[in-house]
Amino acid sequence: MSASFPTVLALDFDGVICNGLKEYFQTAWQAYCNLWQVENQFPPSGVAEQFYRLRPVVETGWEMPVLVRAIMLGIPEADIFQNWIAVPQSGSAAIGIAQQILQQDNLNAAKCIAEVDGIRDRWIASDPDSWLAEQTFYPGVIDRLKSTLASPTIVVIVSTKEKRFIEQLLQQQNVDLTNLRIFGKEVKRPKHQVLRELIAEYGSEQTFWFVEDRLKTLQGIQLQPDLETVSLFLADWGYNTTAERELAASNPHINLISLKQFSQDFLVWMGEERVG
Repeated sequence: MSASFPTVLALDFDGVICNGLKEYFQTAWQAYCNLWQVENQFPPSGVAEQFYRLRPVVETGWEMPVLVRAIMLGIPEADIFQNWIAVPQSGSAAIGIAQQILQQDNLNAAKCIAEVDGIRDRWIASDPDSWLAEQTFYPGVIDRLKSTLASPTIVVIVSTKEKRFIEQLLQQQNVDLTNLRIFGKEVKRPKHQVLRELIAEYGSEQTFWFVEDRLKTLQGIQLQPDLETVSLFLADWGYNTTAERELAASNPHINLISLKQFSQDFLVWMGEERVG
């Protein structure tokens, strides 16, 4: 294939293929109630909508109930967007809001994610139909996934969501998993490392594309010199902000792609044809 066609297409899951905001919040709220021993099991009005707006800050599942805690503490959204996970500066021990909450409430990431996964597991076991119903797929994405799986392009999902959850959701959509490779949270490796392993496996002469909805993840990949040949795409329909999309649009190494482009030919992704 030419550079306009990927031989290996890597896709994030949440925010690119699946829109799990409703399930995210219900799971996060229940985990929050359990971790902080909240008696009132019904979220106040507006909390879900605030969680949806702030979802772009969440990188991994343990942060979900912590984000609910931040909302319930009344921490301003602007502060959460600015300082959720702090980036340590030279000579300083910067700590973000998420870690501050963990420390002050004597919690840790492992306990939070165990609670989140436990809630999901019990929900799926007791009422799988309602769990599946709380998650939707972005229009046209499943058809695009199926058609790509039936093509010569190798399709890989690289996600921080557990593989078993991804499989259950895709099976519900009648996606044939035979030729689909899934690297979930359990691989315990950053996405740039998974991409590096894929290049080593399939060969650097192949054409690698990666679609992700988190700008921070793509920027991290840009910092890896050996991954400079990977074409990067930011899904503008996912869990990102207007400011992040504007940054991506001004970055010559990141392609901002719309849902309409994603559903069309690969040439459209690179802007080599007009989106009809």
